[in-house]
Amino acid sequence: MAGFDSRLVTVFGGSGFIGAQAVRALAKQGWRVRVAVRNPVTANELQPLGDVGQIQLTRCDVTNADDVARALKGADALVNLVGVLFETPGRGFHKMHVEAAQTITEAAQAQGVARIVQVSALGAAADSPSLYARTKAQAERLIRDARPDAVILRPSVVFGMGDGFLNRFAAMAALAPALPLVGGGETKFQPAYVGDVAQAIAQAVIRPDAAGRTFELGGPAVYSFKDILQLILRETGRSRLLVPMPFFAARMVGALAQITAVIGVAPVLTVDQTRLLERDNVVTPGAEGLADLGVQPTGLEAIAPSYLWRYRVGGQFAERPAA
Repeated sequence: MAGFDSRLVTVFGGSGFIGAQAVRALAKQGWRVRVAVRNPVTANELQPLGDVGQIQLTRCDVTNADDVARALKGADALVNLVGVLFETPGRGFHKMHVEAAQTITEAAQAQGVARIVQVSALGAAADSPSLYARTKAQAERLIRDARPDAVILRPSVVFGMGDGFLNRFAAMAALAPALPLVGGGETKFQPAYVGDVAQAIAQAVIRPDAAGRTFELGGPAVYSFKDILQLILRETGRSRLLVPMPFFAARMVGALAQITAVIGVAPVLTVDQTRLLERDNVVTPGAEGLADLGVQPTGLEAIAPSYLWRYRVGGQFAERPAA
């Protein structure tokens, strides 16, 4: 099998937005990559990201211990990217973040997997008003208790082609006359480029000195929620009202919007997401980050125009907005 070696890494959740880029980055490092997904048929596009035979798809329900054990058979390392942004019947935050992490960690221990990389989230905290963030923190704790040498990565909001953040609001701006400034638009973010996060994952797998460390992954600049919406409007050539929406009003909207999750349709907003917005999502001063993994952070303005053009009137033929 020319082009790659015998090292094997299992990636749970590898078919998602970040996961696909992580699979590519690991394949470029020479690893054999086993991608554990619920439905391998929907992830066939991952196989061309490496050499022939380098990327293998395997069916795995991360809540099933036998499936997880099979996915880890012979693995030297694992990356856990499993996570949900909103709850659906049978796939709540506790099950997908905490129980899945515990099942994966126990199987890794039993099989002697040498490196565990847990992709958590910036803002994960036991005292967060958001259940999403609390369960992410709980998963971190159980992994650290079982494997003190595990590597934990906490990305901020991740952007890039296919993201669920800039694309969501750009699509809203194309249809709606106004955009909501939840909490007045003052919440701060430090968006990280998906390619940088993928490189950080690959480095966390291969670098011996990453063992036992936690890295907070943020881009080179901090933006308020309002700043980000203004950037989207500028890049899409839209003129829309930005209407302040207090958190209590946003929670009421989220309570109605999240009803679609019952049938598996991604809601525009949920109550838990509004609670996430109550706290800034930026790298802690002094925390280790992308640079400590040898990754130079990429700025939002360098990447966002490469895919937000599709939301302009006229698309790729529209005049590029002034800086």
